[in-house]
Amino acid sequence: MDKLIIQGGKKLEGEINISGAKNSALPILFATMLTDADVVLENVPKLMDIYGAISIIEYLGKKVVWLGNTLKIVSSKSIPKEGKYVVAPYDLIRKMRASFLISGVLLAKNKNIKVALPGGCAIGVRPVDIHISAFEQLGCKHYLQEGYVVFNREKLNSAKVKFKYPSVGATENVMLLASGIDGETIIENAAQEPEIVDLANFLKKIGVKIVGDGSNKISIYGAKKFNNTKIVHRIIPDRIETGTYVIAVSATKGEVILKNVIFQHNKTLIKKLKSCGIKIFLENNSIYIKSTKKIKSKNIVTSPYPGFPTDLQAQFMVLMSLSKGKSVIKETVFENRFVHAAELQRMGANIRIKGNSAYIYGVEKLIGCPVMVSDLRAGAALVIAGLAAEGKTIINRIYHLDRGYEMLEQKLSKLGANIKRIK
Repeated sequence: MDKLIIQGGKKLEGEINISGAKNSALPILFATMLTDADVVLENVPKLMDIYGAISIIEYLGKKVVWLGNTLKIVSSKSIPKEGKYVVAPYDLIRKMRASFLISGVLLAKNKNIKVALPGGCAIGVRPVDIHISAFEQLGCKHYLQEGYVVFNREKLNSAKVKFKYPSVGATENVMLLASGIDGETIIENAAQEPEIVDLANFLKKIGVKIVGDGSNKISIYGAKKFNNTKIVHRIIPDRIETGTYVIAVSATKGEVILKNVIFQHNKTLIKKLKSCGIKIFLENNSIYIKSTKKIKSKNIVTSPYPGFPTDLQAQFMVLMSLSKGKSVIKETVFENRFVHAAELQRMGANIRIKGNSAYIYGVEKLIGCPVMVSDLRAGAALVIAGLAAEGKTIINRIYHLDRGYEMLEQKLSKLGANIKRIK
């Protein structure tokens, strides 16, 4: 397996462009299955998860061509079936949790489908029961069969779906299914993330009427006929990649300009970092970051958007490990998301875990050593720790990083980091 070797202690300086949002591109790629129109998606990051989604829609009848960071998607064949079922097979679905979004798309246009249960990062159980319960309210029946969820439906019906938790994936899946339902489908306690709005904007282009996207109540009026004329859509910048680099610059005492960002998507993080003493200025579609020698410790509680993102919790823990004083991080979104703490402790961080809270006592420095990645964002945290640490850090199992950070070592090298990939 590939490894990253980082010689730490160098300030990050310069400027880089932020890539398109993986978590927007994935549901939109699946949404292209709703229309037979040619679709052009711009600003798509070249990541393992994106390649995985492409393999699924190609299996189901699309042809996809890369042109730089632009994708051209056309229909090339009919959807393959096994008997009366359209099947999303295990080998294609198992690699990431977002693959389950194909179920909403397929059910919008087919009466009988079989979808393998998905895999993903080791950050908790993350069950799909909230998706399935919502589907049943919209007229679908289901049962489990040898690792697959089998869905059957005669007639879809519009309904009001109220989530017990504002799940991003479940909100997206219901939006996709409701796109094929005549009448008004209402989602209450919906996720409000920018990626939800980006998906809604794409669905509107193919003929779906959506009201309230970006709020906790979304109304979807399905398209009686999907738009079949050419569609062009640009994926929004990745707010988690943005936040990761902002924290990396802060931890290495650097000075960097990040381009191609929507800073409103990172308002909560930026406000917190400013309170830590980091200088951050916003101009047009760029963020300027200048760190400080003495980082103030601050507490955070992760929560759904617009709260502090769970996907930046691990990275922020590294920064707090290098701060002055004590801080507390409370994780409320996922269970089992402090696995990275043990690896940071090996690098000299003083962290104590109690339940869903981490107590961090700032240290003068971290020391490089071999570490292992457990999930995508934990991997980003270990990279930041390696950049800020004294000495050499060897990061193993970096295939997790390839799922979510485009050209990571190239971008960091451009900012002056001593980082290389070993095959």
